[in-house]
Amino acid sequence: MSRVRERWGTKLGVVLAVAGSAVGLGNFLRFPVQAAQNGGGSFMIPYIVALLLIGIPMMWVEWTAGRYGGGHGHSSAPGILQSLWKSNPAVKYIGVLGILGPLIIYMYYVYIESWTLAYCFYSATGALSEASANGQLPSFLSGLQGLESNQWFSGMTAAFTFFCITFALNISVTYFGIKGGIEKLCKIALPALLIFGVLLTIRIITMDWGEFNGLGFLWNPDLSQLSSARIWLAAAGQVFFTLSVGIGVIMTYSSYLRETDDVPLAGLSAASTNEFAEVILGGSLIVPAAFIFFGPENIVNIANSGSFNLGFITMPEIFNGIPWGAMFSFLWFLMLFLAGITSSISLAQPLVGFFQDEFNLSREKAVMLFAAMTFILCQPAVWWLANGVMDDLDFWGGNFFIVLGATIEIIIVAWVFGIDKFWAEMHVGSNMRVPIVFKYVIKYVTPVFLIGILGFWIAQDWWDTITMKGVPAENVPYVLGTRIGIVCLFIFLCVLVKIAWSKRKHQTGKEVQS
Repeated sequence: MSRVRERWGTKLGVVLAVAGSAVGLGNFLRFPVQAAQNGGGSFMIPYIVALLLIGIPMMWVEWTAGRYGGGHGHSSAPGILQSLWKSNPAVKYIGVLGILGPLIIYMYYVYIESWTLAYCFYSATGALSEASANGQLPSFLSGLQGLESNQWFSGMTAAFTFFCITFALNISVTYFGIKGGIEKLCKIALPALLIFGVLLTIRIITMDWGEFNGLGFLWNPDLSQLSSARIWLAAAGQVFFTLSVGIGVIMTYSSYLRETDDVPLAGLSAASTNEFAEVILGGSLIVPAAFIFFGPENIVNIANSGSFNLGFITMPEIFNGIPWGAMFSFLWFLMLFLAGITSSISLAQPLVGFFQDEFNLSREKAVMLFAAMTFILCQPAVWWLANGVMDDLDFWGGNFFIVLGATIEIIIVAWVFGIDKFWAEMHVGSNMRVPIVFKYVIKYVTPVFLIGILGFWIAQDWWDTITMKGVPAENVPYVLGTRIGIVCLFIFLCVLVKIAWSKRKHQTGKEVQS
């Protein structure tokens, strides 16, 4: 008996779900760091260019490819890419990257997400204010992470407890399905986090700015810096990260669309919501606040301390210096938690959808299998944070596989499936016509841009990355083990794909390509 395929309940629901996938911790933590490290306003020009030439075109590519693959009964990249390139039986193994990438990110993202839930609790109880007043916020964060013992934390008890709670919440939402779980949560969480972001932004911009203009830092470019390839690469990387393109998540979400659901308008709406959260809210919170409290001479040093320090140390310190600081601190971390969980549930769906479609498992069995696998896979990032495991997972899952996956996707869609066929497919059921110039951007400009990014990385960083140059000697076994684990996970997923398609072949008497 065939399983009834899940669908989104409403058009608004799918837009909010995809936007929720994109609006994550990176909007409020990674974006300000990238902007501050790369010249502020000088970063925004290549960022906008990358958004137009890579981000939005890739959104349309993934929405269209996902809806097309969903029409052939597939919700994950192996089946979706196979439906686009029917004559090549090997392409389904390339599509494994669209499951592997989200899975790798999930392995550490849920743990970071749990810190935001913990900080909500400690903001409400006053412990965070106490640590801030005593100048001990760095020690507070290290204690929560299990890196040191202090008056608040001893060992990993608190960190593991909040991780388990966060993990259980993610699994619970995923368990109730596309419409009853993911869509229902995103309809509540995304508007709520945007409201919290607006309230926090209003509080920041109504403060006494004095002589410092934090918004000016973000929007007044130094054009002489635009010759730096580093800034352009950083901007392109941020666009990839923030829109969640290239890792198969959007393709999976859009596979639950109906055949006549609007792709261009819905995709543009989701991308616009994400950019509002990132540029308008994320860009108006941390950088201006840091300018006010620490001055322009310290903003780059603060950014160089990393996203975690910026979000978990700098911001609580700022809130502790203003009236009603504990309340604003609670709203800040609740906003981050909601942004985190709407993203992490999207990372779970590619593998859950793969189990459902290719092994004909029920939603409940697929989610329980996913939960058992990922609870084990998350443990290295939890227990070996100090040994570089999370950083290495973040590089491969959150950087390299995103760019590699996007490059493969757009070449298959624009050059194998065919740009004319893609263009017609994208506009089925559409209420708007995408400007014709994007047809040529998708076929020529975006692939060249992506190949260029990969080329730069190979030329500049490939060998140093592979040989673990700069990795402390004591961390080398952990990083090497992480990489061996990623390779084993890729092989394991390829075996699952082989089993699934062999089962189809046995049932039908021929290789199923679509």
